[in-house]
Amino acid sequence: METSPPQFTAPPATGVRLDWHAVPAAVRARVEHDILGSPVVGARTQAGGFSPGVAARLTLADGTRAFVKAVSADANPHSPELHRREARNTAALPPGVPAPHLLGSYDDGTWVVLVLEDVEGVQPRIPWRRDELDRVLAALAGLSAALTPAPYDAPRTEEADAQTFRGWRQRLESGEWDGLDPWAAANLPRLIELSSRWAEFAHGDTLCHADLRADNILLTPDGGAVFVDWPHAVRAVAWFELLVMLPSVAAQGGGDPEEIFAAHPSAAGADPDGVTCVLAALAGYFVHHSLLPAPPGLPTLRPFQGVQGAVAVAWLRRRLGE
Repeated sequence: METSPPQFTAPPATGVRLDWHAVPAAVRARVEHDILGSPVVGARTQAGGFSPGVAARLTLADGTRAFVKAVSADANPHSPELHRREARNTAALPPGVPAPHLLGSYDDGTWVVLVLEDVEGVQPRIPWRRDELDRVLAALAGLSAALTPAPYDAPRTEEADAQTFRGWRQRLESGEWDGLDPWAAANLPRLIELSSRWAEFAHGDTLCHADLRADNILLTPDGGAVFVDWPHAVRAVAWFELLVMLPSVAAQGGGDPEEIFAAHPSAAGADPDGVTCVLAALAGYFVHHSLLPAPPGLPTLRPFQGVQGAVAVAWLRRRLGE
């Protein structure tokens, strides 16, 4: 008799948010003058997402709106570079892609500010509702089709993620096995071997967001979905996008990742062994990183990665017939 897949519950995706007025006055003045073209008269901080800085909907004196993201190296030393990459990637997306338009950016070496189109929409409800998940999956199929071939020379995943997807080997090299799932600990050499070929299967020419979760998606009033936060965009095989997303979906009540993957258009024709190899590498990434110290300003990142890792390991064991 077939058993139901295990159930997981992820913590909320939250960073330490700052109010817009926590940004230095001189920085805010430059953004208002050079990018917005009008003073800010209202700012509503938005919940959700791991960015440890400002994420706010702005209302301007001239009646227009914008969305602003801002971070300083003081909050997290790695976040400014992620904002810079997001600015480059978002600016390079072609018209018609369901992503917010970049209105401008500011960078003084310490503070990095992105000003984006304020998209009318809400994040999917958690736990996932099937109708909302279906909307997102349909939009994801359209996104992959629109971004194949990749519209600009984004990094290839096998280059950008060469170190990222060495999680099982990094865990072995660290000598620290505390916190590993017993099955993973017992099969660590096998997992290292299985995931070693991930790059050859992930290679492709679809531009992938590569970090989709409920907090990076807005459901729009017209029945569609918009995908936000693009710092991790890479070129990869089309099904890579779906595979990377599904551990978070399952961790937040969205259902069986194997069934969702198999039914999605982007997975049609995917090499089964290749999918398993990439999934093994993804599982290693989540598990290894979940056991590292928490980054500054990101209190729930490691627990969130831990639940995604548990989902990915359970999914992997299912694909391996265990």
